[in-house]
Amino acid sequence: MITVNLYYKGVNGSARAFAEEMESSGIADAIRAEKGNLRYQYFQPLDDPETVLLIDSWRNQSDIDAHHASPMMAQLAALREKYDLHMTAERYVSEALGENEQFIRK
Repeated sequence: MITVNLYYKGVNGSARAFAEEMESSGIADAIRAEKGNLRYQYFQPLDDPETVLLIDSWRNQSDIDAHHASPMMAQLAALREKYDLHMTAERYVSEALGENEQFIRK
């Protein structure tokens, strides 16, 4: 699994408004329905009301590439522009926890 954490930064609540429009417009649900999407969920840090975190997980790089080639990306880009958001990203590749599994309370 590949997970990308995208941090959307704005001003005057624009990052939250962007996330709310992604949800209300159906774009977020359409992305969740794409082949290989495992998670697409927005969060807001308690100590930073001008940032929204998107956790976006995919089965593999091919599925991410297909998502990036989809017409939906133009809709995303237009909304980012509408809300004048700036972004940073982190990328993680998951692997089995192995011996660390014992520290996870389920």
